[in-house]
Amino acid sequence: MHFDSIQYHVNNGVAILTLNRPEKLNSFTQAMHLEVRAALDALQADRSVRVLVLTGAGRGFCAGQDLSDRAVAPGAKPVDLGDSVEQFYAPLVLTLRNLPMPVICAVNGVAAGAGANLALACDIVIAAESASFVEAFCRLGLIPDTGGTWHLPRLIGMARATGLAMLGEKLTAAKAEQWGLIWRCVPDAELMTEALAMATHFASAPTKGLAFTKKALQASYANTLPEQLKLEGAMMRELGNSHDYREGVAAFLAKRTPNFTGE
Repeated sequence: MHFDSIQYHVNNGVAILTLNRPEKLNSFTQAMHLEVRAALDALQADRSVRVLVLTGAGRGFCAGQDLSDRAVAPGAKPVDLGDSVEQFYAPLVLTLRNLPMPVICAVNGVAAGAGANLALACDIVIAAESASFVEAFCRLGLIPDTGGTWHLPRLIGMARATGLAMLGEKLTAAKAEQWGLIWRCVPDAELMTEALAMATHFASAPTKGLAFTKKALQASYANTLPEQLKLEGAMMRELGNSHDYREGVAAFLAKRTPNFTGE
């Protein structure tokens, strides 16, 4: 497929989706939203894909919404920003959260506004040392959308989430790792090496089990302990009948490398 504002390719089970408007710090327009949606639709239809890496081109990961996009720019008539959230940002977050595979975000530079919260919607976030996270919404009289009000307090607690959301201060990648907002902060030159090494690992891992792990962890936010234990039992029952479990046990007993298929 040909895209103008993103890049998308698949190799050996690893899909890489790159936001590609570097001159605008990869900020979102409606056109870019539609291209991202098309790429994610293609990913879900491709049974060879076992893991997704999301990153940005140039010196930024994503500066959020392009405020010059006519769909959201204030004008003579009121702008319905709720429509933008409902039509584009909310479906994007839910798609990433529900993908039955690991989603790695490689944050190569500034992640601001919706860009910061897009990164937090991914399963594992690796950031370059020069990267930063900015909840810039308060500077425009808005709230942290793209799941920000949901992810932030769960990842770093209410006090830090409130400070970031209401002050809009820049959070460095190193401090984001220290706070538990992201998985790891690495030197800039090592970012994609680290992200692709992790993606290669996941591409040969028992991805059905990883998909269930992802689903179970997300369910734990709403479940009581008895409910979560019941869910774990149901998932273990299904996974115990999977090819990957049988292969994993056989490989362990034979002291060989397993050949997982994600089934």
